[in-house]
Amino acid sequence: MTLVQLRHLISLAHTGSFSKSAQALHLTQPALSRSVRALEEELGMPLFDRIGRRNELTAFGREVLERARLLVSEAESLRDRGRQMREGEGGTVRIGLGSGPGALLMTPFLLHMAQHHPAVRTVIARGSTDLLAQALRERSLDALVVDARALKPAPDLTLTHVYELRGAFLCRRGHPLTRLRKGVSFEAVQRYPIASTPLSDEVARGLVETYGPQAHPANCVTLQCEEIPSIADVVRQSDTVLLAVHESAPDLVELRMEPPMHGTARFGLVTLRQRTEAPALAILRRLMETQMGG
Repeated sequence: MTLVQLRHLISLAHTGSFSKSAQALHLTQPALSRSVRALEEELGMPLFDRIGRRNELTAFGREVLERARLLVSEAESLRDRGRQMREGEGGTVRIGLGSGPGALLMTPFLLHMAQHHPAVRTVIARGSTDLLAQALRERSLDALVVDARALKPAPDLTLTHVYELRGAFLCRRGHPLTRLRKGVSFEAVQRYPIASTPLSDEVARGLVETYGPQAHPANCVTLQCEEIPSIADVVRQSDTVLLAVHESAPDLVELRMEPPMHGTARFGLVTLRQRTEAPALAILRRLMETQMGG
């Protein structure tokens, strides 16, 4: 039994004529007859009584017609729903954002979805990279944008659209360190509270190589939080120094370090291999290019 056969049944029940229904369905009359006959054979009961030139539903045919209309209606509804999701007009998208990507993407993504795709249910989850990866594997998230260096390589994960952003020491305007005429040493920075999100081992290694063992995050970071906007607010209201990518808090001032800081953050899109993507991920990719591609 196919939806095509059910549509043929509905049309014939409406017209009562094989010739009229065949014309309306753009079929030959023998093709329509074969379709209806095959449906009757599969169901094991006649659907129409041939009375003169008119075909009228049997009692069983009336019952089948009622259910056929429901099935065809549901199928058309599913088709329309698929079109809506494909065109960003419906469905749900669930994105996990790490601390750095969250500071760059969360507000722009939510704003874009609210303004341009209001029928799409958009869900944002925050947390550590390990917890977000677990949620992705459990199918409670569709994709992640996280620090690629903090992601443990795994055969079931696909990492794409990787963007590299330079890290920096940031402070408020008017901070005492901004008054130094020469480059700012790490020892000078260390006189103030230092804030950051959890940093990858690779970033920690780079800090130690540039500024010595005292620059390891375990030794120098006094305020650690997954949410950059929260610690950026602390930096704006105090002499705290923030270690992050400048794009995450563009109103803060970047300190001219001596020697210069060469560490970078690598943010990328993570999906589950061989899983069909949510259509709205195309929107997220374009936003990543705008916010991170420079």
